[in-house]
Amino acid sequence: MDAKLLAYLNYLLALFKFQAHYSLGFIKSPSNALLAAIKGFNMAGIFSFKCSSCEKTHEGSPSFGFNAPDPYLEQSKEVQEKGKLTDDLCFYTDEDGTHYFVRAVLEIPINGVDKPFMWGIWSSLSKTSYDRYVETYDNPDTKDCFFGFLSNYLPFYTNTYALKLYVNPRDNNQRPLLTLHESEHDLVRDFVNGISIFRAQEIAEQCMHN
Repeated sequence: MDAKLLAYLNYLLALFKFQAHYSLGFIKSPSNALLAAIKGFNMAGIFSFKCSSCEKTHEGSPSFGFNAPDPYLEQSKEVQEKGKLTDDLCFYTDEDGTHYFVRAVLEIPINGVDKPFMWGIWSSLSKTSYDRYVETYDNPDTKDCFFGFLSNYLPFYTNTYALKLYVNPRDNNQRPLLTLHESEHDLVRDFVNGISIFRAQEIAEQCMHN
């Protein structure tokens, strides 16, 4: 399907959702909601919207990241200091043993938009997979594929912690790309089917202002 046509269909879907929410009483300010839907539509396939909270116009597909895996942040200062946290790698040791993590990227397609909604999140790895990842860090083997568990609580979605996934290394100094295992979780559904421009704006606004 032509990208511009797909974008237009997403625009119509956003307007339909607006009408449905307004008729059910979920939206008290129809003029602002309608403006947000219109601002989120761009025939060129470039994501932009006027935020309903700060009223600023944001351009470019949203991207949000986590500086550390949540299990590491939940540890005592002593455990954290004995472990390691860099921009891309993390490990710590507690009473259950040593836990290993790598930072990666999860891409959620925005229907009708060229670039995806991107999450910079962490995945757990086994020691064997972590050692292999570190060993090939400067020259990754793109044929590698490591099993892991999502290690952050993403806003907007129901509990995303410990969702099963694969970590796929990439070259050209890019962080690994994540592939979620098939399940009924709403994040997995968005990963597989993509999200509308309207939903992308909802998620972005919650991340920026809540």
